[in-house]
Amino acid sequence: MDRTVISRDGTSLAYARSGRGPAVVLVSGAMSTGATTAPLAARLADHCEVIVYDRRGRGGSGDAQPYAVAREVEDLGALIGEVGGGAALYGVSSGGALALEAAASGLPGVTRVAVYEPPFTLSEEQAGARRRYTERLTEALRRGAHGDAVEQFLSLTGLAPEMIASARSSPMWAGMEAVAPTLAYDDAVMGGGSVPRERLASVGVPVLAVAGGASPAWMREAAEAVADAVPDGAYRCLEDQNHMVDPDALAPVLVDFLGA
Repeated sequence: MDRTVISRDGTSLAYARSGRGPAVVLVSGAMSTGATTAPLAARLADHCEVIVYDRRGRGGSGDAQPYAVAREVEDLGALIGEVGGGAALYGVSSGGALALEAAASGLPGVTRVAVYEPPFTLSEEQAGARRRYTERLTEALRRGAHGDAVEQFLSLTGLAPEMIASARSSPMWAGMEAVAPTLAYDDAVMGGGSVPRERLASVGVPVLAVAGGASPAWMREAAEAVADAVPDGAYRCLEDQNHMVDPDALAPVLVDFLGA
């Protein structure tokens, strides 16, 4: 990240800017920095002006306490200001939930929103799992047990215990522990996990919800529920894609949606 902007509460945000055309801000999900969305940015840059950034508490960005989702919405406002006051938002996973919340809150300058597999729950079983995750995550972070917090998150994603044990002994684990406190931020962004239908009904811009055909059915159903809940929503399924979507498959869909 070669640039910084100061958010409303004084937090410094690291970001990078590339390309020309309609502006879009890429919002990463849990355990991620702007580097996660950089490959997609590279494929969009021939058609769009793209902003990638480190969400607060990650990478080169600062942080401030107490955390509030509204502060992350203000962060998006600061980034939109950097591209002239108008931009689309694209968010992946819980970053999609943040992008939708920004639009629902009436953040000035949001022109449209695209999301990829926001992990909203649709069943009571999923809602119960989310509640248990929140409780265990909160307790782990209270104890300063960042490794345990990462384990809780990986378990929530469905990763098998033996794979989690393998990850814990890998070189990447230290980096995962470093951003573990921000798992609480993404948990707050998810707002309990259920599809926030009433909140989404206030979104006043076009929304595209995308999911992968190779992802679990509930992820596709959640994306469809988002498209149905907003006044101007559309749903798209990318065959053979899963939660780790290939930028080459996603970029043309976003370019079309952005009118680039």
